[in-house]
Parts: sequence; structure tokens; C-alpha cells
Amino acid sequence: MVQRPQIRSGLYLVATPIGTASDISLRALDLIKNANVLVAEDTRNLRILMKIHDIKLDGRAMISYHDYNGEEQRPKILDLIKNQKSVVLVSDAGTPLIADPGYQLVQEVISKGYYLSGVPGASAVLSALVVSGLPADKFLFGGFVPNKEHAKKMFFSQYLDLETTLVVYESPSRLVRTLNLLTELYEKKRIVAVCRELTKKFEDIQRGCIEEVAAYFTGQGRVKGEIVLVIGPAKAKIVEDKEIEENLQAVFDHMTFKDAIRFVSKNLKVSRKIVYIKALEIKAKI
Repeated sequence: MVQRPQIRSGLYLVATPIGTASDISLRALDLIKNANVLVAEDTRNLRILMKIHDIKLDGRAMISYHDYNGEEQRPKILDLIKNQKSVVLVSDAGTPLIADPGYQLVQEVISKGYYLSGVPGASAVLSALVVSGLPADKFLFGGFVPNKEHAKKMFFSQYLDLETTLVVYESPSRLVRTLNLLTELYEKKRIVAVCRELTKKFEDIQRGCIEEVAAYFTGQGRVKGEIVLVIGPAKAKIVEDKEIEENLQAVFDHMTFKDAIRFVSKNLKVSRKIVYIKALEIKAKI
């Protein structure tokens, strides 16, 4: 029987490599080596990682946990933690819960007051963001792009005027269709980066305006590999004082002073303080 270091009972969310097996922290390896129980989205992937790093299972429990069996497996995992077991949760690649299973499990661990710890590491979202060449001071992760055309159009339309970088996951088989849709919805000169097979041997990053990048992948034929699409921020919209005045005067007759300010501020995407000052000026003239 292997004597293992004592690890505090609880759930450990452990980030694993997104491509290159050596992109894993020492703490992550220690936990995978010594935790009482290992939980993985796909146990085959975890076994491969363990083999690469020469980590033995040595009779420990390894549990499969994914979207389709979560309801059945959660009570078992929670019972293990209740009985003072240390449990490691990994997804197929990257950081658990980031567009991967685990949210409900984490919620229940927290609600029961059990120990919860995150072990940082690889993340396709952050890896793509930092190599995209796009602003990284503010960004939004949109998750997976919807499959169907109408849903895809609605999805991107809500971010049309977003003044921060947008990061999404897309399937290689749908990438060209998505890029062509973006050339219709967004200004064609909006900068994007398509990050493919990050950290792997055939890593490929294509940067440029939507029109150029869409044309490039259209000419490539079948696209393969894991895709992260990074879309640059929209240019800040400059709203003239005259436009604010016209919008306020148009709604003053059928809205209260407060509601008019709120409505115009939201409609023009202008600070309420600016609209409020302009509203006071109009009222003073009446």
C-alpha cells in the first residue's frame, strides 16, 4: 500500500494542459499523484496525462463526471468529501468549469461548507487572448458559439457594440461560416484573431481584419483543430450634444424626467450623468 501525504479533504479544481503535456503546475501534479479520488470528464484523457508524467493510480478511485451523468455522480462525490476524502476534478483540457462540466458540483460543495480550492494553470481563453494581439485589459468570454444560423446571428448581434475584446470557442467545421457571418454583422475592418491548436505542434494564429481572415480560411479548405476566436473591441461611439438633446426632447412629452434620462442614456449608450446635465439645460430653457 502506497503511503500518501495527507491532503485536506475537499474538492480541488485542477487545470490541465490544453495541448503540451508539460504545461502543468507542480502543485497540479502533486494533487493528481496524491489525492484520494480522481474525477475526470473523460478518464481516458486523465490516464494518458498520468502515464506521460509517470503517475500511478495505485488502486485509487477514478470517477467519470460529465454533463450526462452529473446528477448521478454528484451525490457519490459529495459523500466522499463528507467522509474526509480529497477529490481532484479535471476537465479534458484547461481549467475546469470554463465551458466545461463542474458548476453544479462546485455549487453543492460550497452549499455544504466543504473545502474548495482552485489550482490555476492552462486555459485556452487566456492563451488565445494574450497571443491575439488584441486589448487584454478588458475582455468578455462568450463560451461556445451557437450552431444554428439564426441563434448565431442573435449571439453576435448582442456584442456588436461591445467596447471590450470578445473571446469565443468555435468548431473548425463551422469557422468559415461564422467568419462570413461576422463580415455581414460587424464592420469589415474589425480586427480578429483565429487561434488554432494552441500550444500544440501545429499551432496557427491568423490575425487581421474580419474580411481578410474570412478570405484566408475560405481558401484553406477543411479546417482542423481546436479553435478560439478572438474579436477586437468596437470603436467607441461619439455622441454629439445635439443628438442627446433631440432624443431627450422626443421623449419628454410622454416620460418623466427621470425615465427620459434613463431611456436616452441606455438608447445612446451614454453616461446618465452626461444626459442628466443636458436634460437640466433643456428644462432651464423651457
